[in-house]
Amino acid sequence: MNDYTLRAPVVSAAEAAGFADSLRKQGKRIVFTNGCFDLFHPGHLEILEEARMQGDFLFVGVNTDDSVKRLKGTDRPVQPLESRVAVVSGLRSVDCVVPFSQDTPLELITEILPDVLVKGGDYSEEQVVGADVVRENHGDVVIVPLLDGYSTTLIIEKMS
Repeated sequence: MNDYTLRAPVVSAAEAAGFADSLRKQGKRIVFTNGCFDLFHPGHLEILEEARMQGDFLFVGVNTDDSVKRLKGTDRPVQPLESRVAVVSGLRSVDCVVPFSQDTPLELITEILPDVLVKGGDYSEEQVVGADVVRENHGDVVIVPLLDGYSTTLIIEKMS
C-alpha cells in the first residue's frame, strides 16, 4: 500500500505557477488553500475536502518548518515538513502541494492566481491574506466553518 505514485506532486512556487497557467488555458477552475498542517486532524481534512469541491484543481501551500516556527513559536512544528507534506499530498482531495517559506502565502497566491481562495473559519474574509489579489482577478474567497473541538493547539495542550 506504499504506492507513492498516487500522491499529489510536490512542486516549487515557479512550477506551480506554470502548471496553473496551463490549467487556466484548459479552462480549469483553480483553487488554493494553505496551512501548517501540523498534527493533521479532521478539521484540516474538512477544509481540504471543501476546497477541492470549489473547482477543478486544488493547490495546497504548506508552510516550511522555519515559517511555522516564526508563526507558532520555537516548539513548533511538531512534525517536520517532510511528514506534513507526505500526509497532505496523500489525500484524494489534493492535486498539488507547494511548500513555502514566507510567513504568508501572498507571493504564492500572486504567482498561482487561483479562481478560488479557501480558508478555515478562524479567519474572516477581511483577514485572509491574498483575498484582495484573488478578488481583483475576479475570483472568490470561501470561508469553511471550523469543526468544533479540533485544533492542533488543543491536541498539543491535551498531550502536555
